[in-house]
Amino acid sequence: MSLSKIALSCCTAVLISSTALAGQLTLETGTSKPIRLKTSADAVVIGNPNIADVAVHNDQLLFITGKAYGTTNMIIFDADGNTVMSSDIVVTANATSWVSVNRGGVNFTYDCSPTCRPTMSSGDDPEHYQRVADQLLLQKELND
Repeated sequence: MSLSKIALSCCTAVLISSTALAGQLTLETGTSKPIRLKTSADAVVIGNPNIADVAVHNDQLLFITGKAYGTTNMIIFDADGNTVMSSDIVVTANATSWVSVNRGGVNFTYDCSPTCRPTMSSGDDPEHYQRVADQLLLQKELND
């Protein structure tokens, strides 16, 4: 086999098996980012849907939303089962306006944008955390 045929075979194999790696996608909790694809997507898999979620606008436009901080991954497949995109998703806390108060060794977190109100953060006092969670669930029920 000639050297040019080997080189051509290697290039073809790389092109066929290549995965569109998007690198790392970073977003904050409660925010969304659009993902525009060059080819049509048929299936989207999120490794941990508790960390990030995806909304499909159409087969070439998706929106990734940060739900809780942490790291997960996303893989997008075309109709033939080929990987269109594979990416790690890192969701960070939107903590630029957060204030953490420590009272007697117990943490309480507040979101102070524009005024301070209780928010949930890992490591907070369990009663504080549960109280905020209950309020958020009630607010969601009232909005549905």
